[in-house]
Amino acid sequence: MEALSIIRRQAGEKPVEAGIVLGSGLGQLGDAVTEAVSIHYEALPGFPKGGVSGHQGRLIIGGLAGRRVAVFSGREHYYEHGNPAAMRPALEALQGLGASTLILTNAAGSLRSAVGPTSIVVHSDYVNWSGRNPLIGEAGDARFVDMRDAYDPALRATLRDVAAREGIPHHEGVYFWFSGPTFETPAEIRAMKILGADLVGMSTVPEVILARRLGLRVAALSMVTNLAAGFEGAEISHHDTKAVAAKGSAAMIRMIKGLLETGL
Repeated sequence: MEALSIIRRQAGEKPVEAGIVLGSGLGQLGDAVTEAVSIHYEALPGFPKGGVSGHQGRLIIGGLAGRRVAVFSGREHYYEHGNPAAMRPALEALQGLGASTLILTNAAGSLRSAVGPTSIVVHSDYVNWSGRNPLIGEAGDARFVDMRDAYDPALRATLRDVAAREGIPHHEGVYFWFSGPTFETPAEIRAMKILGADLVGMSTVPEVILARRLGLRVAALSMVTNLAAGFEGAEISHHDTKAVAAKGSAAMIRMIKGLLETGL
């Protein structure tokens, strides 16, 4: 893989232990990486060509909380080019760098009135409401991935322990993936609430599927940036999503660092 060779030439051969994908407004974590090597996605063949504001579009490799990590500052979303497998080359490169764990973050809307903006929610499960799957068209039996533990139970337990130790309020919930780019209608939100949704968003699920296909353990955290459509006081815009996510990112960064420190 050409991208993997470029990364190794610039960042060295030392294996990476974990990858972290940063969602909208959460780029501050990339700034915390020490002895960092930063490579723009444009220099890496096959890497996402996303154009969403709030996503820097660069790979950062270095140290974080005593671990060697690869931070993906930005992702490509399905709604940009209609490709649910857009992040596959990046995640294959992560696997090639030696990582066994992927930590995903995103900004999301909440369907629980008590879980408002700046709340952190650890994903317990997901529903692929869009129906799109990044493994469609892949040959062979390996495409039939067991998703019973899409989010690794041990990683989720460690995140709970870290939050308790650090005094960080958090929640757990089910994330419903919509394709975007339009926000959900109030009628859609009412339907999702009946079906068991706690969060809605436009990312992450394709990456979970790809990561599990590649044998990576996965954890995911959402920063709630708004109450979903139809809730009293719910006003939704991408500008507000970025602003609120940045405001609440410090606690999420502490949880991710704690997960890395405690052990993968």
